[in-house]
Amino acid sequence: MTALEALILGLIQGLTEFLPVSSSGHLEIGKYLLGNLPESLNFTVAVHGATVLSIIVVFWKDIVSLIRGLFAFKMNQETVYVLKLLVSAIPVGIVGLLFKDQIEALFSGRIRFVGGMLVLTGLVLFTASLVPAGKRKISWLDSFVIGIAQAVAVLPGISRSGSTIVTALLLGDDRTEATRFSFLMVLLPVIGANMMEVYSGDFSAGNSVGTGPLIIGAVAAFISGLFACKWMLSLVRKGKLWYFAVYCLIIGALALFFL
Repeated sequence: MTALEALILGLIQGLTEFLPVSSSGHLEIGKYLLGNLPESLNFTVAVHGATVLSIIVVFWKDIVSLIRGLFAFKMNQETVYVLKLLVSAIPVGIVGLLFKDQIEALFSGRIRFVGGMLVLTGLVLFTASLVPAGKRKISWLDSFVIGIAQAVAVLPGISRSGSTIVTALLLGDDRTEATRFSFLMVLLPVIGANMMEVYSGDFSAGNSVGTGPLIIGAVAAFISGLFACKWMLSLVRKGKLWYFAVYCLIIGALALFFL
């Protein structure tokens, strides 16, 4: 992987991780257009770690507050919220453990599958524009249902942020709270998945990326992730998800019929 390719893929990862357009789908398309680049475990871990860091930076006040409340060892508001985040991680944890090999098989240049899933993401996002603004707080049941949406989004082309936010809106939850929960809930699965990859992965020379491209990709993912995360918060408050619905339908159609 060259430095330019790492820069492009890092920017794609950072931008699309938070915008409701599927980072996994765009990375597959990006690798395809760059000449069917092979999977690289250390690059994947680096760019995903960088986007996690961007969430921590944007939501650091919320995260510090949750940690302080949790270590008060009381069933306070913060502890309840953390427990709801844990509940939301159950479905994707089950899917990851039971269907890991089947899911990984979909990340092998299946561009038409990605295109179909992007079209589905576009249709899902359109439903958000039809949903009136809710005012509910996220309940325990909501947490689990939103977690199911996150589990479905392991498929390349299905947007994680889009599916979880739209699910929360359909349940009648507040827009701002839905977005906050969607971004915070991804921390546990991504950190956990990265730790498992590091523990069990093969960082051999044939599967690795040079230090320079690795750093470039991670920095690009972090900076673009910061921008996308803040932008997404603003867009959801304004109910502008339909913009991305149109985008996903166009990109999905191109992937289906022209790639």
